[in-house]
Amino acid sequence: MNYSTRPIRCSILLLAFSLVGLQTASAAHRLVVQGNGKLVVVSAEGKVEWEMKWGPIHDIHVLANGNLMVQERNRRIVEIDRQTKKVVWSYDATASNGNRGKRIEVHAFQPLKDGRVMIAESGAGRIIEIDRQGRLLKEVKLKLDSPHPHRDTRLARKLANGNYLVCHEGDGAVREYDGKTGKVVWDYTVPLFDKERRGGHGPEAFGNQCFSAVRLANGNTLIGSGNGHSVLEVTADKRIVWQLHQKDLPNITLAWVTTLEVLPNGNYVIGNCHAGPGNPLLVEIEPKSKRVVWTFDQFEKYGNSVSNTVLLDAPGSRR
Repeated sequence: MNYSTRPIRCSILLLAFSLVGLQTASAAHRLVVQGNGKLVVVSAEGKVEWEMKWGPIHDIHVLANGNLMVQERNRRIVEIDRQTKKVVWSYDATASNGNRGKRIEVHAFQPLKDGRVMIAESGAGRIIEIDRQGRLLKEVKLKLDSPHPHRDTRLARKLANGNYLVCHEGDGAVREYDGKTGKVVWDYTVPLFDKERRGGHGPEAFGNQCFSAVRLANGNTLIGSGNGHSVLEVTADKRIVWQLHQKDLPNITLAWVTTLEVLPNGNYVIGNCHAGPGNPLLVEIEPKSKRVVWTFDQFEKYGNSVSNTVLLDAPGSRR
């Protein structure tokens, strides 16, 4: 019998176009990651492009010259030349600008214009800006309800308006400080949603030890709630208008939610630390539908303590 093959060919073409569309929607990312004692650049195909030995970090930035700026032992901020793998600049927060003899930890910093560097100093309870010679150019004291050198701050960022947006892990709060007066102009205490606090770091734990906050283009604030296992979008008048919780994504359990990156296409990339094997280290979602469009799942290579990453193929992202 002589049947036409046109319907079969059309079906094959439609399937091919569908697969191409799926791959485009779920495009992988090239990124910098730290885990298992290594600082690594990973290709979009998941292969190691560059690596060097390096310990745990809580913050990382890629400079305009391609070098990496990271912490060393939560006390020094260093710039690493990616070509030579050498430290070409460093600043020791424990021995500078009045901190000698104090317990100081650095969990957040940010390279600024004109070579300045903003540093959040836990233990000293302040935000400072320095030049590349280490000279103190600016200081803003932080409001701390439960001061502790390890828990005063997690990520902090200088905003486009000159203010500082600071995550206070120990207080379970995000506070915005006026860049000129140092006064708190906005704050938000991360809710516990009527749940009891539980100790630990993994999915079994619970609290509000927020790690990250990003000011969105609409003026709202996106918050990574740490051991609250959630991401919250909060308005200026402190209303939650969007939220993602521990079990909202199919076949993914959120644990310690760390970094947040808002991509130019509007998608969110979420750091999922201490989640254990079987869960991705990074999750990209389309926020309106909460559809997962990409995951980075290399637990066997980078372990259970990947607290910070940065995408290399997303210029213009907010983080």
